[in-house]
Amino acid sequence: MAQHHSLRARLAALHEERKRTWEPAALQANIDQRQRLVDQADPSRWVKAGDVVAEFELREVDGGTLTLDGLLGRGPLVLVFFRFAGCPACNIALPYYQERLAPGLAALGAQLVAVSPQVPEKLVEIKRRHGFDFRVASDGNALGRRFGILYEPDEAAKAAARAKGSFIGDTTGLGTWELPQPAVVVIGQDRVVRFAEVSPDWLVRAEAEPVLEAVRNLQARAAAE
Repeated sequence: MAQHHSLRARLAALHEERKRTWEPAALQANIDQRQRLVDQADPSRWVKAGDVVAEFELREVDGGTLTLDGLLGRGPLVLVFFRFAGCPACNIALPYYQERLAPGLAALGAQLVAVSPQVPEKLVEIKRRHGFDFRVASDGNALGRRFGILYEPDEAAKAAARAKGSFIGDTTGLGTWELPQPAVVVIGQDRVVRFAEVSPDWLVRAEAEPVLEAVRNLQARAAAE
C-alpha cells in the first residue's frame, strides 16, 4: 500500500483495498457499522477542551504504571486512544503518529502515550511490530469510559462476529464488547484538556498538525505567563 502524507489518505487507501478484496456483503456490513456509529454518536458525552482531568493510572506494556501526575511532570500530555493491537486501521494510524506526530511532540517537550483497553500482554505486540518510540499502555477501558468515548458494536455486528467464532472480549482480554472510539486528547500541565478529537468512524482519525498546533499554543501560553 502506497504511503501518503495525510492519515486520511492512508486510511482511505485501506478502504479502497478492501473494496477490491472483500466480499461485497462483508464490505457493506463494515460500512454500515461505521455509519451507524456516526449517526448514533453523542458528542455531549465526549471529553472536550476545558475539562479538568482527574488522576489516573495506565499499565504500560513494558511493565510499570503511568500516572497523570508523573506524565505531566515532564510536559504536556497527548493521549491517542486506539482499539487493539490487531486492528488494521490502528496499524496504519499509530505508525503515522510515530512518523508525523511523535518527533514534533518531542521537540516541544510533550509526552505521547497510545492507550488501548487491551491487556498489556496482548497489547505489547503492536509496539514490538512497529518499534514505537512512544509509550503504549492499557487503561482497561477505565479512562475511555471516563472520557465518554466507549462504544459497543450493534446487535447485527455482534451476531456476525459470533457466527465467525469471534468475540472482541477475547481479543482485548476484558470479556466485554466495549472498545474506545479513536480519539486524541491534549492535556496541559494544569490538567486542563486543550484539544480533543473523537472519531466514531474508525477510518477517520485526527491528523498530526492540529495536535501539534494545540501543543504549540499551549507552550506559547505557558511562556507568556
